[in-house]
Amino acid sequence: MTMGGGRLQLELFRSIPGDIAPRDAQDLMAWPFFSLAKSKRTRPIDFRLGDTWILVEATAEHGMATIWDADVLIWAASQIVEARDAGRPTSRLMATTPHEILTFIGRGTGRDNYDRLKAGLDRLQSTTIATSIRQPNQRRRHRFSWINEWKERLDGTGRPLGIEMILPDWFYAGVLDQALVLTIDRAYFDLTGGLERWLYRIVRKHGGKQVGGWSFDVAHLHLKSGVLSPLKRFAFELRAIVARQPLPGYTLALEIVLGRERLTFVVIPEDPLDFAFRRWSPRPVDNRR
Repeated sequence: MTMGGGRLQLELFRSIPGDIAPRDAQDLMAWPFFSLAKSKRTRPIDFRLGDTWILVEATAEHGMATIWDADVLIWAASQIVEARDAGRPTSRLMATTPHEILTFIGRGTGRDNYDRLKAGLDRLQSTTIATSIRQPNQRRRHRFSWINEWKERLDGTGRPLGIEMILPDWFYAGVLDQALVLTIDRAYFDLTGGLERWLYRIVRKHGGKQVGGWSFDVAHLHLKSGVLSPLKRFAFELRAIVARQPLPGYTLALEIVLGRERLTFVVIPEDPLDFAFRRWSPRPVDNRR
């Protein structure tokens, strides 16, 4: 695709090479902004809870951006925070290579993976979001996409040389706010199910490293997930996840409290050196993805 006039007003930020700690935006971890299904979703997410509301809409051509597509935003947030902490200037206009993104998020780097990355970028651009979160003036309706624009650069044979993308103000401002970004476990990228990925993010956001753990009402989790499946199916899938215990760093359990089912979790104690090694060390890439 081509980049519009907005590019001329932004300085180009070139991605930082090497292995950096993955960071996630807390707003994206806590609220239903993405489809958790691998099949195409076009039905909107229309979420309302108290004063908070979110409307996510998709096109019939591309479908809604998925929680796997959101890995690109985790990569972008990680780059911005790394540069900010090093005293480097940052920008919403970012330049990188497909290889850098795919390697960072633990995907293979073959042609099929690159094609899937491009499809994900299309979904991130075509999905539109309107929300009251971080909107001080509730009367104004702010609509944006996860990526304003993106383009790929090719050589004479059609081989990809790089990607440029423009992030929206809403996302960029949240990442620059130190209180709104959390470091996540790199093993997150190994989670294959949409629901378990979403669970890790919401558990990491709300419970963090609290020794006493945290608990959620299952019906409330169902509401916050934005999934299309009924509560009964959601609870069934949740029980299967609890049986597998796939979330890095947390132990999950289900219990009945006052007649309602609740999901509880407790942080798994971990040696700080082991955690640092897993967070920073390069991981083997699965080329079958």
